[in-house]
Amino acid sequence: MKAGTAQKLVLNMITTASMIQLGRIKGNKMVDMQLSNHKLVARGVNMLMDQLAISEAEAQQLLEIS
Repeated sequence: MKAGTAQKLVLNMITTASMIQLGRIKGNKMVDMQLSNHKLVARGVNMLMDQLAISEAEAQQLLEIS
């Protein structure tokens, strides 16, 4: 179990570093993601609401446009 945990931590660090280098991280959030399920759509709506200070309906509308 300890070796598996260490391996998981190392792989997470590698993927996080590569995402940062690709510019897909803003602050502590992953951006430029494919909104392929309800959870990711909800995350996208929340991110838009936080960044733009808009309502949930407006954020949903912006996601539908793009």
